[in-house]
Parts: sequence; structure tokens; C-alpha cells
Amino acid sequence: MPFFSDFQNRLVLAAAFVLLAGCGSGSGSTGTGPTQTQAAAPTITTSTSNGAQGGAVIVTLASTTTGATIYYTIDGSTPTTTSTQYIAPFLVASSSSVTVNAIATAPSDTNSGVTTQTFQAITSGTLVWSDEFNSATSAQSEPNPAVWTYDTGTDCCGNNELEDYCAWASTTSPCNSSSPNAYVGTDGYLHIVAQQTTPAAYLAGDFTSARLKTQGLFSFQYGRIEAKMMLPESQGYWPAFWLLGNNIATINWPACGELDVMEHIDGNDPPSAAGNPPEGYDWIAGSVHGGTSSDEENGSEQYHASGFSAAAWHTYGMIWTKGEIQYYVDDPTTGIYATYKSTDSAWSPTPWPFDQGPQFIILNLAVGGTWPGSPDSTTVFPGNMLVDYVRIYTN
Repeated sequence: MPFFSDFQNRLVLAAAFVLLAGCGSGSGSTGTGPTQTQAAAPTITTSTSNGAQGGAVIVTLASTTTGATIYYTIDGSTPTTTSTQYIAPFLVASSSSVTVNAIATAPSDTNSGVTTQTFQAITSGTLVWSDEFNSATSAQSEPNPAVWTYDTGTDCCGNNELEDYCAWASTTSPCNSSSPNAYVGTDGYLHIVAQQTTPAAYLAGDFTSARLKTQGLFSFQYGRIEAKMMLPESQGYWPAFWLLGNNIATINWPACGELDVMEHIDGNDPPSAAGNPPEGYDWIAGSVHGGTSSDEENGSEQYHASGFSAAAWHTYGMIWTKGEIQYYVDDPTTGIYATYKSTDSAWSPTPWPFDQGPQFIILNLAVGGTWPGSPDSTTVFPGNMLVDYVRIYTN
């Protein structure tokens, strides 16, 4: 066994310590772990296609950092992780200037710097987005796929509905691409068609229809939105024009907020202690839904003017401002019949959901369900819900 002096022993121990300290830390590492990187700042891309007009733009936010989450504000304030989360392209159109500020965050990265862009004010009442459903062909055509997508399947979204919702050109049974449930006609209208696939049967799977939505493609917050529509009126039909918060993908319903600009059922008078609407009067309803699963808040009011018929052409609209929702029929100044405010006692302590970010648009014709009940031998098939246009104006 060799014999080392005390000095030699110390040299050996010091060398061993250096080797152990460097083990596993990589060449040149200090042993303090990987250097933290910063998420790439978002880009702000604008577009004036797919319906934007009158000086408005559709804004898309993106980051080159994989898995990044983007947060933004539209009031000029500095965004944080409690700000609105970016989920889908949104319309920027306001009667006052709008400054979009955005940051990106990612696991293990520091937050990005702030990207900012200011958009000029647009005169109040300006038409800033629309789909006019005009066809350039001599045949039925697909609703603009850059704007509209579809919910599909049987009872896709609750309510115990009976129809199968079908996308354009779907061949999934019972859908039939040669007889579409949603199409733009040569007459310049969007058609949403309810069809009976099994004669004399009134069960789930015996009907087809369509539910169009702009989810993931287009959304907006604040402004005046309206649709000119003609509705089918038969037992079991449930046409609707409504909106849901983009954040339904992250916080679910009803916290995301739901804005029902127009709903209509035929064959059953809605229950009302006041006896409204009067017997024999046609009607539609405008509603709001929000809160949490344990603290849900809802509001609904009916429009049932003398001589009103949902089977005739009418314009159904909503005026959306910070802290307030108003619904109207035909005229936004004289036709307002319902007003909901964030200061209403019903919304305390339940959070008012309609100032937390953009919402997407839905147009659908349900068959059956908890509210209208099932169709019967009096129901006229096919049922055709016609939409002349959907338009958005600045407040």
C-alpha cells in the first residue's frame, strides 16, 4: 500500500472535490441550473377581410414561443396574467380610440415584453362588420368557412334536443350532403333547415338541423349587433340567435356568459304569473345568463307587441356597452324591450360576465328539447330559418 504525505493527501482530496462539483452540470456549467429565457412578445396582425369594414379590423395575436399563453387589454393598461386571455381573433371597432397591449407567458419562461398598437376611433353608428350571405353562384353554397364553423352530432350541447346537427357537406348519417341543413341560397339568405329523416317518428335521431358558430374564428366585445330573420313556427321548433364568451374553453358555462338576442318556441306559451304574453300573441325572448354553477343568475324578458309575427321578417338586435345589455326588435331607438345592468341586485355577489372579454356568435334551429317540447303531427317539415344578414355597428 503506498504511503502519501499529508500534503499529497490534501491535493488528492481537492482534485476529487472539483470533479464531484462538476459532475452532471455540463461543460462550462456553474451548477446553478439552466438559464431562464423570456417568452417571445406577441405579434399583432390585423385584417379587413371576412366582414370587417368601416375602418374596423380583426385582430389576431400570436407568439413564436411554443405553448405560450397570451393576455391582453384594450384600455391601454398593462396586461398581466389576470387580464383577458386571448383565445380567438376579435373585432376592434369603437367610437373612441383603442389601445391593445399584449404579453405572452410560458412555463419556465419569464413573461414577454408588452406589444402595443393603437387603433383610431370610428364614428358611432358605423357598420363595422357584416355577413350579408350573398351568393356568387347559381347554386346553394357554403357559408363563409373563414367565419362560420359548426357544432355537430346528437344533442351536442344539452337541452335534451332531438336533432342531429350537421355541418356543410357532411355525409355522416343521418346527414345528407345533397340536402344540406345550412347553406347560402341564390336568394341571398342563409338557410338553416330542420328536416325529418324518419317519417311519423319523434325521437332523438329522427331529425337533422344545423348550428353555426364563429367560435375560434371571429368574436367581438361591445357594439350593436343585429340579424334580420324569418322564423319557422311549428310545434317543437326552437330557433335562436345568441352569443357565448370565448372563455367557455377555459372557465365553462355559465361563468363565460351567454347572451340570447332572440329565442322563439311555438306550441307552448312560456309560463308567466302575469299572464304574458297575452293568449294569441306571438313572441320572442331576450335573455342573459351568467355566474357559477353554484350561483347562477339568469334574466329573461319577452317581446310580444300587438300584431307581431315571428314568421315575418324582423330585425333582432342587442346593444352591448360596458356594464349593460339591451335588446330590441326592428329599431334600436324605439324597439328596446329589455335592459340588464351589472348593477342589478341579481348580479351581486355573482360576477357580471359580459365585461370580461369577447363573445362568439351562434345561429341555430333546434328540434325538440326541454323548453319547446317534441314535434308532433302538426309540425311542418322542413322548417326553414332564414337570415338575411348579421351586422355589427359601433355604439
